[in-house]
Amino acid sequence: MINEQRILNEFLEMVQIDSISYKEADFAKVLIKKLEDIGCSVYVDDAGKKTGGETGNIIATLKGNKEGKKILFSSHMDTVTPGLGIKPIVDEAEGIIKSDGTTILGSDDKAGIAAILEALRFIKENNMDHTDIQVAFSMCEECGLVGAKNLDYSKIDADYAFVLDSGGSPGEIIVEAPSQDVIKVKIKGKTAHAGMEPENGISAIMVAARAIDNMNLLRIDENTTANIGVIKGGSATNIVTDIVEIDAEARSLSEEKLDAQTKHMVDTFEKAAADYNAEVEINVDRVYPPLNVDVNSDIVNLAKKAFANMGIEGYTGASGGGSDTNILNRNGILAINLGVGMKNAHTLNEYIAIKDLYNSANMLIEIVKEI
Repeated sequence: MINEQRILNEFLEMVQIDSISYKEADFAKVLIKKLEDIGCSVYVDDAGKKTGGETGNIIATLKGNKEGKKILFSSHMDTVTPGLGIKPIVDEAEGIIKSDGTTILGSDDKAGIAAILEALRFIKENNMDHTDIQVAFSMCEECGLVGAKNLDYSKIDADYAFVLDSGGSPGEIIVEAPSQDVIKVKIKGKTAHAGMEPENGISAIMVAARAIDNMNLLRIDENTTANIGVIKGGSATNIVTDIVEIDAEARSLSEEKLDAQTKHMVDTFEKAAADYNAEVEINVDRVYPPLNVDVNSDIVNLAKKAFANMGIEGYTGASGGGSDTNILNRNGILAINLGVGMKNAHTLNEYIAIKDLYNSANMLIEIVKEI
C-alpha cells in the first residue's frame, strides 16, 4: 500500500517545524510546496489577515477523473504550547513516536496532515480513479477553531468531509461533539485597608467564592460539563481586593442543556454580586456549535466500509471537545472526525503508534476507493 518509510520521515520532518497557533507561516510554506509537487492547485484564504495570524487556511484541490461525491480531507496546522523546538524520538521497541519530554509531539494534528499527503501521493503514483479531492489545512484550530470559522467556503464544494483530528486509532468515527461557551467574568468590589477599615471594602474574592460555592460544576450530566479555569485577583494581604477576573467554560452535546448551564452560572455570579453590593461584568461567547451526525448516514457507512477493507471494525463515538468538524457541519458540509491515534495530546507525554500513522493514510485511500 503506502510508502511507510516516506510517511514516517515526513511526519518526523513536519513536527520539527514550529507552528504554534497564529504562527504557522513557515509550516504553511512547506505544505504549499508539498501540495503543488503532488499536483494540487493551491489557494490560501485571508483568514490570517482577518484574525491576526501569519497565514490563512490552505485549500487545495486534486482534480478527479470520474463523477461522484466530492470529498474533503482536513487537518489543522497549529499546535499547542510548549511546541517550539520539538525533537521527536522513534522508539522502535515500543513501536511509537514521542517527543524528548520537554515539549508536546505535535501529532495533534501533524499526524493527520502526514496521512493526507501520503494518501494523495499514493493516489497520483498509482493512477487511481477518483472524484475531486479537496484538502483544507486550517490555521489556529487550537484557539477556538478560528481557522475553520474564517475558512473561505466559496472555494469548497465537497459533499463529504473527513477531518483527521481525533485521538482514537483508525476505526474511530466521531459523530458527536459538544458545543462550548466561554464565560469571562469581572467582579468589581471596593478596595479598603484590610487592617484598619475592612468594613468599608467589598471583597471581590468573597463574591467569587460565594458564587463558585453555589455553582454546579464539573460533570453536570452525561452530556454536559462546566469548569472554572482561571481566577485572577488581589495584590496584598492588607488590601481588600476590589477586582477579580474569572475565566470559565461550559460544554454540552445539547445546546438546550448548554443554554441552561451557562444561564445558571451567569445567574449565580450575578446573585453573589448583588448579595455583597458589588458589580459584575459577564461576557459569554459560544465558541462553536455541537456536532451531531446520524450514525446511519451515508458518510458513516462509507467510512465503515473503508475500515472493513482494512480488516478494521469501524465504530462511532462522541468526543468531549470540539474540532473543525463542528464548524464544517454548521456550514453545510457533512463531516465526521476520524481517529488517527494521537495519544496524550496537549501533554509532554504525547505519542503516536507508528502503525496508526500508516493506517491513517491507508484509511483515506480506502475512502477514496469507496466513493
